Amino acid sequence: DGVATIIKGLVRLYHLYEKTPVIETENFRNLIVSFAEDMRVILIMIADRVNMMRELRDTINEEARHRVAEEASYLYAPLAHKLGLYKLKSELEDLSLKYLERDAYYHIKEKLNETKASRDKYIVDFIGPVQKKLEEAGLKFHIKGRTKSIHSIWQKMKKQKCAFEGVYDLFAIRIILDSAPEREKMECWQVYSIVTDMYQPNPKRLRDWLSVPKTNGYESLHITVLGPEKKWVEVQIRTERMDEIAEHGLAAHWRYKGVKSSEGGMESWLASIRAALEAGDDLQVMDQFRMDLYDKEVYVFSPKGDILKFPKGATVLDFAYHIHSNIGSRCIGAKINGKNVTLREQLSSGDTVEILTSSKQYPKQEWLNIVKTSRGKAKVRQALRETQMSTGLYAKELIERKFRNRKIDIDESILMRLVKKMGYKETADFYKDIVDETLDVNTVIERYLEMKQHEENPQATAVPARSAEEFQLMPDTKHVPQTTDDTLVIDQGMKGIDYTLARCCQPIYGDPIFGFVTVNGGIKIHHQNCPNANDLKSRFGYRIVKARWSGKGQTQYSVTLRVVGNDDLGIVNNITSIISKEEKLLLRSISINSDDGLFSGNLTVQIDDTHRLEALIKKLKGVKGVRSVIRL
Repeated sequence: DGVATIIKGLVRLYHLYEKTPVIETENFRNLIVSFAEDMRVILIMIADRVNMMRELRDTINEEARHRVAEEASYLYAPLAHKLGLYKLKSELEDLSLKYLERDAYYHIKEKLNETKASRDKYIVDFIGPVQKKLEEAGLKFHIKGRTKSIHSIWQKMKKQKCAFEGVYDLFAIRIILDSAPEREKMECWQVYSIVTDMYQPNPKRLRDWLSVPKTNGYESLHITVLGPEKKWVEVQIRTERMDEIAEHGLAAHWRYKGVKSSEGGMESWLASIRAALEAGDDLQVMDQFRMDLYDKEVYVFSPKGDILKFPKGATVLDFAYHIHSNIGSRCIGAKINGKNVTLREQLSSGDTVEILTSSKQYPKQEWLNIVKTSRGKAKVRQALRETQMSTGLYAKELIERKFRNRKIDIDESILMRLVKKMGYKETADFYKDIVDETLDVNTVIERYLEMKQHEENPQATAVPARSAEEFQLMPDTKHVPQTTDDTLVIDQGMKGIDYTLARCCQPIYGDPIFGFVTVNGGIKIHHQNCPNANDLKSRFGYRIVKARWSGKGQTQYSVTLRVVGNDDLGIVNNITSIISKEEKLLLRSISINSDDGLFSGNLTVQIDDTHRLEALIKKLKGVKGVRSVIRL
């Protein structure tokens, strides 16, 4: 079965190379599917590409050489790196550089040849004292010096913007121990102690892949010390088993079946690729796949102490979806090392992450810009589809129930025309507004009946409308003079009138308002600047009544404020501190996002009236770093 799976994977890929050795985007899915089904297919493909690169000089077509070299650098070298095939990865990178940056390649190669004698002498001088100390400690080992690859040196020259002579770490010393499996880590740290006693270490350059190996199985201890002539030297400490895996990657795991390896991490990565294949289109998968190949890793802890690996740049939301899809979809933030953070917060190695959830939270489209892993993006897309489906079903059921209650038969074609006429490009957006109650179902019904009547009898005259626009709102004062007009006076103690505050604009005491008579005889109170005001007044003017507040605000109203400012240290604390000091003012929720030095967030508070609201907004605007505060 195993051989059959490999052959099946290779057959699927065969047609990719019938005309050209370069993989186009539309064929990329077949490539990844084959990779994800059996890792041995990957090994064969990489070996084939290495062989192709070795023979590339025999290709006459310069353009073909360039394209094949680009692909080796773009895809196969990072893929070999992901699998721990460092020897093949270096060869692919060097050969690619040879054809893509010919002058740079031969310049560095020539410089390495010129400095080889002095470099070899330095390595011998460095190794001598270390070798003596290790022998005295009774350790079995061998030491070798390794010159870094031409491609690696070229990358350092570009990054540091220096000439060849400016790259100080052209080589690394590798100490390889012959240790029993149960003594591997202990002896590696023993060597670390010996080397750092002899040469001054740079603590910032310590890399411990013994405690937590890389996803591709790489285990080693890397240190940088100050050697003779005040030169920094990288020292790699590992065992024979670790060195075999480091050189030959995934292929070496089968030689050490008795030793626990991190192959599960590779399985997890391939599982995430399979998930991405199911959820994304070919181009998205290709881009994400390439990002995953290049990403470095961070190691974080769950509250229980479990260690989890993520690519560098992964966020709290990635962590939440890694634990479970439901936790991800309900995530509102996290506690990292005991401090509250948003779901956009990037993870750093050593963080302890506790996810915070809310039953009121639901996945949003912008989350696709927050998650960085292919697994996270696949889960967000799936959650969005499920949410959209459930929202649509609920809204549809709500509309049908309202129509049934009023004994009206729904003509789907008329309803869909109405949805488009109301400015909705997608039915899903219409359903979402129904569920969020930003669009009243009763308003939809009235518009539906009007459209149906017009289509059935275009000559029908409209019902005479009595507009309220001729009336003037009374000022918001404590003592309002008696009038003889039909203004609706809103008072907490008012009886006999069924009224509610509209959710679409959420008016509070002191706002300029008007009333809208609903079909069941009740009255909805809207803000004069309500987004639905113009539509209601133009179509249902005969149901509009003037309204004003009376007495004092005797209840608390929910108000959401949008705050934008500089992402300065402590600014959020300063904002919440102002709110907490206000009497009878309750902070219901807060959500803050930061990007490129700016923060923006929504604060929902419970407040008495517009007078206190204006005072609060003024205080918030006075906070240093706050640029704007507006009421939503």
